[in-house]
Order: sequence, then structure tokens, then C-alpha cells
Amino acid sequence: MQLRYNFRLYPAPGQQQALARAFGCARVVFNDALRARRDAHAAGLPCPSDGELSKLVITEAKKTTGRAWLGEVSAVVLQQALADLNTAYRNWFASLSGKRKGRKVAAPRFRSRKDRRQAVRFTRNARFTVTAGGRLRLPKIGDVRVRWSRPLPSEPSSVTVIKDAAGRYFASFVVETTSEPLPEVAAEVGIDLGLTHFAVTSDGRKITSPRFLRRAERRLRKAQRVLSRKRKGSANRRKAAARVAGLHARVADARRDHHHKLSTRLIRDNQAVYVEDLCVSGLARTRLARSVHDAGWSQFVAMLEYKAQRYGRTFAKVDRWFPSSKLCSACGTVAEAMPLNIREWRCPCGAVHDRDVNAAINILAAGRADRRNACGGTVRPSA
Repeated sequence: MQLRYNFRLYPAPGQQQALARAFGCARVVFNDALRARRDAHAAGLPCPSDGELSKLVITEAKKTTGRAWLGEVSAVVLQQALADLNTAYRNWFASLSGKRKGRKVAAPRFRSRKDRRQAVRFTRNARFTVTAGGRLRLPKIGDVRVRWSRPLPSEPSSVTVIKDAAGRYFASFVVETTSEPLPEVAAEVGIDLGLTHFAVTSDGRKITSPRFLRRAERRLRKAQRVLSRKRKGSANRRKAAARVAGLHARVADARRDHHHKLSTRLIRDNQAVYVEDLCVSGLARTRLARSVHDAGWSQFVAMLEYKAQRYGRTFAKVDRWFPSSKLCSACGTVAEAMPLNIREWRCPCGAVHDRDVNAAINILAAGRADRRNACGGTVRPSA
């Protein structure tokens, strides 16, 4: 399977200028190609092929005075910008036809120089290398200092250099990894995700929600208030915007670190992990939107899924319409209603349930039943 390994970059001032030039050239090629495709569509002409676009917006453009500076950056960067445009169009067409699942994808839009996030990609054709001294050698940029937090498991097929909204630089390597099965264990776990507690497991453990965004709200409000008072286009406004972006980056980094540590522990300690298939996009449109975004459930579930695949564990999602909270885990009776303010309830059979622990137990039972059903065993009983 392919994985991304991200590392922090520390380019020198001259290298930052070279990267800014590469970001700008990739953006111009992307926009020129998008304009050419739109013009052809408006004129009723067939869409230019990849080769025709490459010749028009790169090869021929370099010969003009207005685009001669495209030759100052690696040609691979420009070709990858065209590849990104093709991917954007394919995703849009697949979304329109219904082949692509999930939320609808919009048509490709022009890239702006004011976008806070910039990125360029180098493939093996660009001959990027990691030097003996541990630096990343990029064509027409130089040897960039990297903070290596771990070794790469194999030779990377590409590297994407990213400048985020906080002004930090990262190298994102795509590497091919092999499965690393962990020793088998007997434990299996069902997980109920929530807001009061980030996760409640079927064995009764409750992981408190860190609420990183809520904890940073005071500093964010102050920084955003300072930003709102700065004159648009001024240097002080850019500095204030970078301050706000830096605070948000710290929140995102802390959340990601928490998700990685928790997902790794759950995958290591359990042979099978089951979670509920939550409709996060729907919940994010309610009055709980800020808390839902702060929890980051989608990111956490994605980590569980790929780590289970890598380490030989079983991972499955339980149907979001399964009444995990209303179903008595002792007798199977389904309560008529279960408002969110009810955290503990008693079943007519006499069992007293903690709402979240009961939901996690039911998710574990439903996940096991679905596995048996998929393997030709007994059918999961209806709730």
C-alpha cells in the first residue's frame, strides 16, 4: 500500500524565493490550461488533448516574452500542474455521472496567488534525491534542510513540497510500504464516538475529548480581533494573518497527534475494531458544528482504517441507522426514544445502561454479526 510521510523543511532565504517561483509557475500553467479548455468548450471545439495542452501552455509559452520565465523552474513541476488539472476534471465528471461517491465535486477553478496554501510536486523524472548529509536535493532549488523524524521505508516515488497558511514548509513523500502484521490478540473492541467523551469503548473505557479548538479560543479571538483592525493589503495585516494561521496550525497538529496515538493504541491492542458510520457532514450543519469539527472524527476513523490494513487487523463500520444507543445490549429491546440529554437509562428487563458504553457494546456485537454474515454464518438479528 502507498503511504505519505511528511517532514518539516527549512529552506534558506534563496531557496524560499526559488520555491515561490516554482509555486507561481505551476499556478500559471494550471490557469493557462484551464482557460484553454474553457475557451475550447465555449467555442464548441473538442477539448485539447494532454499533449496539445502541454505544447501550448509550456513548450510554446516558454518561447514568448510573457512566459519565458517558465524555463526557470523544473519542467516536471509544470507537467504535474497539468496532471492536477486532468485529475480535477476527471473527479468532476465522475461526480456528475454518479461514479464518484460522497459529496459533489465542483468544476475546476482558477488558482489564486492569494491562496494561503501552495504546493508543487516532483516525480522521479525530476531526479530529486536525499543527499548523504540528509538534505533533500530538488532541481533548480538546491539542497533543502529536512528534519527527519523517522526513516523512509522505501524509495519515494514522488515528493510534494508544501507551504501552508502559517508559512511552514513540508515535504510529503509517497512511498510503497508492505504489510507489517502484528501478533494476533484475542481482544476486539467497539467504539462509540461522541462529544462529551471523544470515544467510549465496549470494555467501558472513556477517552476524554481534548477539545483543542475550544482550549485555544481565547487566543484565537484575540488574534482575530487584532487582524480585523489591520488595513487590507498592509504588511501588518499579513503578519496578523500569519499569527492566526499559526494558532490554527497548532490546534490541527495537536489534534492529529492525539488521533495518531489513540488509533495506534487501539489497533495494537485489538484484533478487530468496529466503529459507527457517522454522517459527519450532516452533523457539521447543526448547532454542534464547532464541536463536531473540533473532534475530527473523520480523520480519526481514516487512521484506524489504514492502520488496520497495514498491521493485519480487522476494521469495519456499522450502519449509521443501527440503533446502538436505543438498543438494550442485554435483551435486545429497542427504546422508543432516546434524547441526547439522557445519559443513563433502565430497560424493562431491569438492566441499567450507561448510554455510551451500551452503544459501544452494541456496535461491537453488530460488527461481529456482520463479519459472520459476510463469511456465510448467521444473519445479524434485526434491531
